[in-house]
Amino acid sequence: MQTLGDFKLPQFFNYPPYFTLQPVRDTRDKQIQLWKELILDYCRTQKIFVIGLEEEFPLFANPAIESRAEWLDKGHKKCLLLWHRIQDWADIILNFVRENGLEDGVTTIEEMRSGIESRGTELHGIDRTILMRALKLLENKGKLAIFKGTSTDDEGVKFSV
Repeated sequence: MQTLGDFKLPQFFNYPPYFTLQPVRDTRDKQIQLWKELILDYCRTQKIFVIGLEEEFPLFANPAIESRAEWLDKGHKKCLLLWHRIQDWADIILNFVRENGLEDGVTTIEEMRSGIESRGTELHGIDRTILMRALKLLENKGKLAIFKGTSTDDEGVKFSV
């Protein structure tokens, strides 16, 4: 069992879906309740009365599943939650490309995030920052080329998988 100092983390802490907001309401409600209980229990046992947004908080990172929160701003008011490593997101993109016959095709960034083909996949609704990081990783590996249109809505991807 994983621990943080003398605090024993529950078994589900190493289960990646615990870090993913669940789409089914009953499951999501249970998940949120588990997070509330975990945070309150941890704070009670560690005598933590205030969580500063500008400070690292141990429960928001899990090296065992390579999941963590990453601050998006210097003021530490917004954080990016990575429940998959960027490499894993890149693999998800490659699977999406293969499943949709885009190996030598072209699509837009927005189609990947919200198009018909992405419905029911982990890519549907993906945060743009995460998607762009994964695409840039694939671009660096020669699997695709990102090109710009006249607006951000026109950004596209040419695959060569």
